[in-house]
Amino acid sequence: MADTESQHTPHGVCQDAQEEAARFARAEQTLGTVGVSRHAVTPEEAVAASSAWWDADAEEYVDTHGAFLGDADFVWCPEGWRESDLGLLGPLAGSRVVEIGCGAAACARWLAAQGATAIGLDLSAGMLRQAAKAGERSGTHIPLVRADAQRLPLATGSVDTAFSAFGALPFLPSVGTVFAEVHRILGRQGRWVFAVTHPMRWVFPDDPGPLGLTATQSYFDRSPYVEVNADGAPTYVEYHRTLGDYVRALHEVGFILEDLVEPEWPDTNTRTWGQWSPLRGMLFPGTAIFCCGKRP
Repeated sequence: MADTESQHTPHGVCQDAQEEAARFARAEQTLGTVGVSRHAVTPEEAVAASSAWWDADAEEYVDTHGAFLGDADFVWCPEGWRESDLGLLGPLAGSRVVEIGCGAAACARWLAAQGATAIGLDLSAGMLRQAAKAGERSGTHIPLVRADAQRLPLATGSVDTAFSAFGALPFLPSVGTVFAEVHRILGRQGRWVFAVTHPMRWVFPDDPGPLGLTATQSYFDRSPYVEVNADGAPTYVEYHRTLGDYVRALHEVGFILEDLVEPEWPDTNTRTWGQWSPLRGMLFPGTAIFCCGKRP
C-alpha cells in the first residue's frame, strides 16, 4: 500500500506525522525537488516521476510502515481494515490473482498463503527489491514483475481477480486506460477491487491535526498536484478524481460497481499515517474501496 497525498507533505502534530514529513523531505532532497507547480504533465513525465519517487522512497517507506503492513498480511487502508475482516475479493483458494502497484507485495503473499496463485506488479524497481526482501523474511515467494499498470504484461482473460491497495491509480493520468487493461486480463466473471484515498480528502490540507479539518480547495479542481526540480521536471505527480469520475470510467470499459466501501476509523487504531489520523477519521472517510465485476 502506498501513500497518496493531495498536498503531499503533512505538517505533523505528533511524532508519527513528524517522522513521515521527514521521510518525504529526504526523498524530495534525493530527487532535487524545489517546489510545487500546477501545470500539465505528459503521461511519460508522470510515469517517470512515479518510478523515480518510489525508487527513492522505497526503503524508508518499508522502514516506516512495514510493521503495520506486515510481510505477508493484507491491510487495505491506513484505517487498518484487512481482507480477512472484509472479504472483498471473494473465494481465494485456487484463484488467479494479480496485485497492481504491489509495493512490497505483502497483500499478494497473504493471498498465496490462502491458496491463491498470486503475482505482484509494480512500476518501481526499488519497491520490487523490498518485495523480494520481504519474501525472504516471510518464506513466501511470489512472482514479481516490473510493469506499468497502463500496459499489463498478462494475457487476455488470464486472471480471476485483480486488486490494488493504494497502488498505481493516483499516479497515472488516465484511470480509464488502467481499467481497460484490467478488464482485458480478467476472465468472464473476473473481479476488480481497488482502494484509493477518498476523493473528498482532496478538499482538505494534508494535515492530520486540526488544520486538516478546514476545506481549502475545490473538490472539482482536477489539476494534478506536481512537485518539480530546478529544471521544472516533475519529481512527484498525483491526480485527483471525483467519485463520479471513477464510476463513469468503470462503466465505460464494462465494469459494474457492486459496492463502494468507506471504512470507518476503528477505536483501536491510534496510529497517524501522513494525513490519516484518528481525529480526521472520526469525522470523514479517508479511504474509498471500489468493488467491481465485469458487466455480462
